[in-house]
Amino acid sequence: MTEPALSRRRLVASLGGAGLALAAGGVGGFELGRRDGRPAPSSQEVPFYGEHQAGIATPAQDRLVFAAFDTAATTKGELRQVLRAWTEAAGRMTRGFAVAPVEGPPAAPPLDTGEALDLPAARLTVTFGLGPGLFAAERGLGLASRRPAALRDLPALPGEVLDPARSGGDLCVQACADDPQVAFHAVRNLARLTRGATQMRWLQLGFGRTSATTSTQATPRNLHGFKDGTNNIKSDDAAAMTEHVWLGRDQPQVWMRGGTYLVARRIRMLIETWDRSSLDDQQLTIGRFKDTGAPLTGSREHDPVDLAAKGADGQPVIPLDAHVRLAGHAENQGVRILRRGYSYTDGIDPLTGELDAGLFFICFQRDPEKQFAALQRRLGSVDALREYIQHTSSAVFAIPPGFRPGGHVGDALFA
Repeated sequence: MTEPALSRRRLVASLGGAGLALAAGGVGGFELGRRDGRPAPSSQEVPFYGEHQAGIATPAQDRLVFAAFDTAATTKGELRQVLRAWTEAAGRMTRGFAVAPVEGPPAAPPLDTGEALDLPAARLTVTFGLGPGLFAAERGLGLASRRPAALRDLPALPGEVLDPARSGGDLCVQACADDPQVAFHAVRNLARLTRGATQMRWLQLGFGRTSATTSTQATPRNLHGFKDGTNNIKSDDAAAMTEHVWLGRDQPQVWMRGGTYLVARRIRMLIETWDRSSLDDQQLTIGRFKDTGAPLTGSREHDPVDLAAKGADGQPVIPLDAHVRLAGHAENQGVRILRRGYSYTDGIDPLTGELDAGLFFICFQRDPEKQFAALQRRLGSVDALREYIQHTSSAVFAIPPGFRPGGHVGDALFA
């Protein structure tokens, strides 16, 4: 991974500035936020502190801003300052407060950019992750012995054409909210707070959640027009979350107990090719009816998927290469992941004149290799859907557990 072009002097200056900003914004129990120091009326808040970070089991919001950063930190102390600054700022923003008062010396830039003033919290969640590169011995951060065995870049997978400029990263910030301006404000201000200590590597905006993460949410549709994530793990299924998502006391790295791993994949949909396909071909590709979301062997969305059913011609009703067959945990030794992706559109591909749109896929699991990568090897080799999609970016991050007031993300890593 290429080191960010940040000087040691800029790094130290940035971290010092972050500390000053936080001191102005509320250290020591004195919390300033909007112009009157209070959240906007009717703010919708998701608890920031707890056993797990918010934004994983939280009911999926409508909008996403996901950013990966590289850092110039050369010591554990410098890295810890970045994480502490981000945690304290995010804690205020998720409660509807500004990072710091907008009022200040007229000759200096305001400490908060201001575009979320008077907006409610909009169920904002901010989730932080650590990339594999931070734990490399050659980085000199002294974290090599603390690297969890499961935290490593994904191996090459079938059918992917990855853009290095959109992949990887030392740190990630996932901001989800029901208001796109609130989510953007969060990432923008975190980037600004530690500029010089961190440098944004890539950023992805998302809209229209593509998975139901709780049993109370209706299954949404992706840009192919099909219901997506019908059989996703539901975060209110505590047994499934414990088995497939949360790291338990069997995790050797104590600082990751209660955490999880995030895999992010930018999956471009070849929209124009898909739109020329017949309804029959689309439904056979997915293995479900487009209108109801029911499996081809049923009439309602949540009817069981009968993979043994055969038609009058003796062939499987759900084709052997249908997505629903190949992605189902029944056909993958019980392997499951918690999906939490979003649709995206990034304008027009200048080379082809076609839409650059698709799915920004996010999933959480206990082991990326044994869960996501194992599933994707099969899908990328056999899935009929591979004719209509292309994986163009990839990243893996360790998501530390939640924290208490006064703590910060990953604080046990530095204990």
